[in-house]
Amino acid sequence: MTGETRLFEATEADRGERVDVFLARQAPELSRSRVQRLIADGLATVQGRPAKANHKVQPGETVSLTVPPPEPVAVEAEAIPLDVVYEDAEVVVVNKPRGMVVHPAAGNWRGTLVNALLARCDDLSGVGGEVRPGIVHRLDKDTSGVMVAAKSDRAHASLARQIKDRTAGRKYLALVHGNVKAEEGLVDAPIGRHRTDRKKMAVDAERGREARTRFRVLERFAGYTLVACKLETGRTHQIRVHMAYIGHPVVGDPKYGPKGSPFPIDGQALHAAELTFRHPASGAEMVFTAPLPADMDGILAKLRRSKG
Repeated sequence: MTGETRLFEATEADRGERVDVFLARQAPELSRSRVQRLIADGLATVQGRPAKANHKVQPGETVSLTVPPPEPVAVEAEAIPLDVVYEDAEVVVVNKPRGMVVHPAAGNWRGTLVNALLARCDDLSGVGGEVRPGIVHRLDKDTSGVMVAAKSDRAHASLARQIKDRTAGRKYLALVHGNVKAEEGLVDAPIGRHRTDRKKMAVDAERGREARTRFRVLERFAGYTLVACKLETGRTHQIRVHMAYIGHPVVGDPKYGPKGSPFPIDGQALHAAELTFRHPASGAEMVFTAPLPADMDGILAKLRRSKG
């Protein structure tokens, strides 16, 4: 199989690290699951011998990884209107509406953000693979807000590295149940796949991966609190799981909150309000914001009226 082969030499700081973790850190544009698939396909070696994902690297070992060329994108382009916040030759920043899936998957092969981007951009990065071209990070289907997609492989690698190194910033607004007593705080609790419900995530101290969410109270209402959340890691459903874990699930959350929403909102009241990153080409710091969707804004207006 042809493709680009990269060589990495392990140092003392890498001693004992699993080779799949080591490679995912060395190639931040690749997810750990993608690295594991490449290892399973025999595309990684340690000292010239086929690597096993659980191999613990040692200082001085040479680790190689062959990354095949991106597969041709087979996902159908669809002329779906997008709220484009910013676009240039390297990136496109959009305000994703609640209810839109980011990339095609079983049960959602059409109507996704990727389908819409393919109709708009003919130069999306292929690093994300056949069904995820240009996708560097994602928002849940029922989370609205600002996100960025890469239009070049260089941009993809840069943005992936910034997210992995936590130099890219992501701030969310969430309306949660109950009165959050602390003005601000840090939820530091590992998250992994729920042990009995595979469609959910859960705090799991034994099997989970590190997950940290900082929150700050913005406004209090009778029975509800508006908080700003900042991700220090990027686990699936992280804010939703963490807020539920501390006893304050996001309003309208169908997976982690109480059944039925007290407000007219289809999905969780969670919005990606701000995204910051350095431009992949110029290095300039860029800050993008997205206003609250009308349903969430309306809920807050109603709660504010009830306070007065």
